[in-house]
Amino acid sequence: MASLTFNQISVGDSAQTARTISESDVYLFAGITGDMNPAHINAEYAGRTAFKKRIAHGILVCGLISKVLGEQLPGNGTIYVSQSVRFKAPVYFGDTITAKVEVTEKLEDKKLVRLKTTCVNQEGTIIIDGEAMVSPPRLPKT
Repeated sequence: MASLTFNQISVGDSAQTARTISESDVYLFAGITGDMNPAHINAEYAGRTAFKKRIAHGILVCGLISKVLGEQLPGNGTIYVSQSVRFKAPVYFGDTITAKVEVTEKLEDKKLVRLKTTCVNQEGTIIIDGEAMVSPPRLPKT
């Protein structure tokens, strides 16, 4: 696991991760959060929606962004300050989603880092775009 302090981070730094979203992922997330929206867990209901089949929870997919921030850039010890997201397209069971973060600004006075956050599917379709603000770890990982 990477761990970069504020001074070790540069504008333009980026990192990414990918995961194929499974039916199990969706059901586990629904169970943990209590979000039993039938668009996610009921195939018959979902078949009557604009998406025509079940879709993953958008916030489940956002978790991939958290993984990149907490394990790669800045890494271990990072604290989320804020996250804005725009959901652009659905995620279906079996889609492989790549979450990418890129440093766009460093706020020296507060020791915060602003990052562009994006998730795309295996076809390159933007699923989520947004922006995160994080407080990098104070000490490098030992």
